[in-house]
This record gives sequence, structure tokens and C-alpha cells, in this order.
Amino acid sequence: MKHTISLVIATKDRPDDLRRLFASLRLQTVPPDEILLVDSSSEPIERTLADFPELVIHYIRHWPPSASAQRNAGIRACNPASTLIGFADDDTTFEQTAFERMLVFWNYADLDVLGAAFNIRNYPARTRSLLKHGKLTEWLGLYSPKVGSVSRSGWQTVTGEVERTHFVDWLPSGAVLFRREVVSANLFDETLGGYSYLEDLDLSFTISRKGRLAVVADAGYSHFSSRGGRVSARTFGRVEVRNRLHFVRKNRLSVGRCYVGLGIRLAISLWSGLVHRDIQCLHRALGNLEELCTLRRLDLTGSKPCL
Repeated sequence: MKHTISLVIATKDRPDDLRRLFASLRLQTVPPDEILLVDSSSEPIERTLADFPELVIHYIRHWPPSASAQRNAGIRACNPASTLIGFADDDTTFEQTAFERMLVFWNYADLDVLGAAFNIRNYPARTRSLLKHGKLTEWLGLYSPKVGSVSRSGWQTVTGEVERTHFVDWLPSGAVLFRREVVSANLFDETLGGYSYLEDLDLSFTISRKGRLAVVADAGYSHFSSRGGRVSARTFGRVEVRNRLHFVRKNRLSVGRCYVGLGIRLAISLWSGLVHRDIQCLHRALGNLEELCTLRRLDLTGSKPCL
């Protein structure tokens, strides 16, 4: 079967990052068949597209900003003939043969393979944390050391760069392809808010219960985390609590384990902020605490959180 690719890119106020991404797509040995650029920038960036006439780009202006809603708009606008729908963050770049190698994988993939992510080449080294690498948290089922897994607590393990193609429980949306029919039937959850934190975990974990997901080792990309379009540390602290609990409840995982994990996460941020005098960590911890208190009040009154 010959596959065709529609690539959805949601963007907001990152024109320089977007140009770098398009430059890498222009150099692909086998480029995507079409690109859906869904733009929620303060000022439209449609003029950027004129610099890349080699690419088939469809521009969609979307408001208000929401990563989930923007990607869903891109899904709905894809060519009906496309067999694969993909997503790329606007601050990524792809190796020259990335899409060619990915298509080789899909051409031989079994029908139960529903999604495949590109392999990140520049995943940053992370320090070991109490939540993610402690023996106690593993024993309690809060976090698993297995690559690409999702624990009962709702915490996921990242894949990082893999040496061989690996099958996992979830896939990040930064550079990924799904079979058209499965992603069209399982859109991104727009109740996760404008920042849409964990929207990729939510979508891909849902899909993983219907088939297999892979990380393709020889289809490489890089992620250059942009400073543009970010929320404040305090806002993120609130979002990470709210969306994590939403994901856990939606997927019928362990709410109790999730609260324990969130408590540890708050303590880590508070400790880092005090020891290293990191104001951003303190703001994140404050956001965690504010949201935990808000959700506690809602639980006591029987109200629903506003996502």
C-alpha cells in the first residue's frame, strides 16, 4: 500500500522556529504530501509561506489559541485521500531522510500498528528525581522505569532516543504519524485548555488500547524548545495538576496514586526553589498548591473543575 502523509503543524508566535522547520521539510528526500499550518499567532504569519514554494502548505487561521483545537482543525482539513496524519511541533527539525525512513516502516507495518513517532536525536540529559527514579515510587506504582510506559498514577515515562524501533504505551505529538482512520475517530481533547498540556499523552494512550504504537529508530528529528508561546511557571503549575488529574479520571487510572505523585512533584519544585533559589520552581510549586486546593474544594462541594 502506498501511503500519503498530511502533516499538521499548530503554531503561535514562533515565525523563526517555523522557518527552520520548513527549511528541514524542504530538504526531505520524501516530503509530506501536504502541510496544514494552523496559526494562532497574534499577527498572521501567512507571508512566511512564500519562502517555501516547494512545499504544499495550506494555511488555516485559528482563534483562540489552543494546541488541541488547532490540531483538530488541521485533522478536519486534511486531504481525504491521505492515509497517514502526522503532527509536528513548530520548534522541531527533521533529518533529511526522516520521512523516507518512516514510510519504509509504515509500508511493512502490521495493520495493528496505529501510530509511530520519529526518534529524537537531541533529548536533553535529565537529573534523577525522587518521583521518576526512586525505588519507592516504582514499588508504589507511581512511576515505571520502562521506556514509553504509563503507570496507574497517570505519569508517563519518556522514550528519549531509542537505539532500535521500540513499541510503547504512548507517543508525544512533537513528531508523529497515525493512521488516518484512528486519529480522525479520536481527536485531541479540547477540554485540556489553551496550553493543552498532556494532550498527546491523552490521545495516544487512548489509541494504544486499540493497537500498537512505535518509535522508529532510524527516522530522526530534533527538538529545540522555544521560549515563545509559553505560559508562566505559576500557570503551568496549575495546569499540570488539573490536566494530570483529568487524564487519570478520564482513563480510569488511580486517582489516589496520582495525588501522591502530585504531592511529590510539588515537594520537588519547592525544594529546588529553596535550595537553588530558583524563582520559577517556587512559582511552579505555588501553582501546584493553588490548583490542589481548588480541586479539593470542588471535590468537597461536588462541583466540576473548569478546564
